[in-house]
Amino acid sequence: MNTINSISEFHRLVSLPEPLHPLVSVIRVADIRFNNTEIWEQFSLNFYCISLKKDVSGKVKYGQQYYDFDKGLMTFIAPKQIQALAVPHDQILGPESGTGYALLLHPDFLYRHPLAATIKNYGFFSYAVNEALHLSEREEKNIVEIIEKIDTEYQFIDKHTQDIILSQIDLLLNYSNRFYERQFITRKAINHDLLTKMDQLLNECFEQEQIQKNGIPSVDLLAKKLNLSSYYLSDMLRSLTGQSAQQHIQDKLIEKAKEYLSLTNLSVAEIAYRLGFEYPQSFNKLFKKKLNLSPLEFRQTFN
Repeated sequence: MNTINSISEFHRLVSLPEPLHPLVSVIRVADIRFNNTEIWEQFSLNFYCISLKKDVSGKVKYGQQYYDFDKGLMTFIAPKQIQALAVPHDQILGPESGTGYALLLHPDFLYRHPLAATIKNYGFFSYAVNEALHLSEREEKNIVEIIEKIDTEYQFIDKHTQDIILSQIDLLLNYSNRFYERQFITRKAINHDLLTKMDQLLNECFEQEQIQKNGIPSVDLLAKKLNLSSYYLSDMLRSLTGQSAQQHIQDKLIEKAKEYLSLTNLSVAEIAYRLGFEYPQSFNKLFKKKLNLSPLEFRQTFN
């Protein structure tokens, strides 16, 4: 796998002149020309990349469904994430189809700034490309204005440059977070379908006793079966139910445990084993945390 370590190196690989600032750069998507296709087959960046594209010809896939888009489309890539460019190149920062911007930000630029910590809390840096953010015209205008301010600011570097640029990036990320929450709401029907499919997968694990063989299904496993990233699945569920994917899985386990405790004579240890727990103590701990009752205390309420 190829690693692109610096913004300067990235500029060279996409046929652009040296950046004006070594740690932050705004580039125009239409100016990008990949000059070494082998590198892009599998690569990672050692810096953040936030891109905004528009007027892209084609469709984006969400789960098993496709959506047309011709307005702003944002993607977020964190350092060291493995990327693969099969075809077409524009799935990452495409030069041929569309216009827009790419903001490149090296982690060193965040040194000793609060954003160095908070940027890691934005789950959308771990979303898959097919979970990109679709912007309305008004939203797109807000983002473009911020990116253009950043572009203008680093043309004249002084002691205020870093703080001003970082305040703009902080604003951009807050807007992006708001817009993603809006997107979860506008796709509520689709997301409810995904929630239903997730519940079906969990029910299959219980009914076919897969859980005894393979253990409690992980968020990563369920997300993969739904063609989603684990971060997107958790954030999507949180917008619908107020709970993360992990909490949702735990609630399903507790529902099944309550069924066993109220309708069968299975021991607590046997129930724990049937639900994929290696140790009954772990099952007891989770059950009491959720219901404020031990499994035996819950069973006694039915006697």
